Formats: sequence, C-alpha cells, structure tokens
Amino acid sequence: MCPTLSAVTKPPDRPLIRTRLDTADLGAAWEANAAAFIAWARKPGHDSYWQFHRDLFLGLVPPPGRRTLDLGCGEGRLSRDLSELGHHVVAVDRSPTMLAAARAADPGIETHLADAAALPFGDGEFDLVVAFMSLQDMDDYERAIREAGRVLVSGGRLCIAIVHPLNSAGRFEGNTAESSFVVSDSYLDPSYHADNVVRDGLEIDFVSGHRPLQAYCEAIADAGLVIERLREPALPEHAITRPHSRRWQRLPLFLHLRGLKQ
Repeated sequence: MCPTLSAVTKPPDRPLIRTRLDTADLGAAWEANAAAFIAWARKPGHDSYWQFHRDLFLGLVPPPGRRTLDLGCGEGRLSRDLSELGHHVVAVDRSPTMLAAARAADPGIETHLADAAALPFGDGEFDLVVAFMSLQDMDDYERAIREAGRVLVSGGRLCIAIVHPLNSAGRFEGNTAESSFVVSDSYLDPSYHADNVVRDGLEIDFVSGHRPLQAYCEAIADAGLVIERLREPALPEHAITRPHSRRWQRLPLFLHLRGLKQ
C-alpha cells in the first residue's frame, strides 16, 4: 500500500455548511448518522466535549444522589464520565445503534432503548436528570422535558445543555475571527437544519431543530420546574484550536440550564 494513501484519501477540513430543512424526522436522522457520530465522539480530543464542554457542564451538575438519568445518552460518553464521578446512572436513547455502542463501552451502566418523550419509569424515580446536547435533536422536546419532570423527585434537578438558540438561528458570513454573524431567517419561529462538518478526517451531519429560548423555558415551567441557573459559556482560551475559533468568544456556542422541581 502506498504510504501516502491515507493522506490522499483523508477529506480536507471544511467550514460548517448549514442547510435549512422544511421538516425533519430527527430520530431517524440520528440513527442514520449513528456510526459517524460514534467515530466523532470517540476520537480523543476531537470535539468540544473533550476540549471544554464536558467540564463546564459538570460545573452545573449536582453531586451524586440516588439515581441519575441520562436523557438521550447517545454513545454514552457522559454516562461513563458521570459513573466515574459516583453517579448511579441510567441511560436512555431511542437509537438502537447508539445504545448498542453505549452498552458495549460499559456494560455496567443500566441502559434502556426508549423515547425520551415516553420514559419507561415511574414517577419520582430519579433525583437528577441530565440532557446533554440532546433536546435540540428530539422530535418532541416538550414532552421529553415534561417526562423529565415527571420522573424527578420533589427537589430533584434537570440539567440541560443545548446548542444556543442564537447559534442555531444564524450563521457567520465568513470563516475568520472577525466575521459578522447574521440571523437571516426568523429567530422566533421553530425550524430544522443540517450542519455538515468535515474535521480531522471525519465527516458528520448534525440534523437538529431550532427553537427560541422562550420555548425551552416554557417547557421547563410546564414540567413543574423553576429555572435556577442559566449560563452562556464563552469559548475558553485553551479551546481555541483554529484562528477563526476565537469568534465564539463573542457569541455563545451553547446554553446551559438547570431546573429545580418544586
């Protein structure tokens, strides 16, 4: 084999390409993308989870309690990290491929193939529910949040990380640190999009829904929770791996919310 073959066949990095969609079946899209996401998520140091996002999110998460539900666990990396921190984790995802990967990586974590909008648990079985970068990828996020509230005990908490609604509503016009950010479509109206990303030899389509901040806040309130923390983390200096990355110190990539069940 030619020693330079991998260099020739490795796709070059490409700036994010966002395509607006009229509609989307988010569950089906993520099952179709599962293999690509597993490779993406498990490449050491590859994405924001490893670079900074996990640690910022864990700063929002309470200490281990009785049971912790990972809502939309994907391939299970947060479940594994929470388990190492002493949480008794139960992980749920509706993608068979994702859940199989999570089970294979740590058979000791209890897993369930289920829709977050129809959880197979009784009322008040958990004192913590985490939804890390999953709600924007759920078809019925309102019911999922309502279900999270149902399975929480009184005094329990729901910790959420999502793509910031400002991020999902707009785009940078160029690929420099100084590029202007433009919202050309409606921020207030829900919509769907596919973000195609090629980085370090891996390619993936992130198919997600945009919802305004108010929509998430209303869903949390309707689930019987009060928001006690709202954070818009800036990109830390150590996570600036490319010159254009610095623009995410001007605008938030992600939104963190913590709700308390009354």
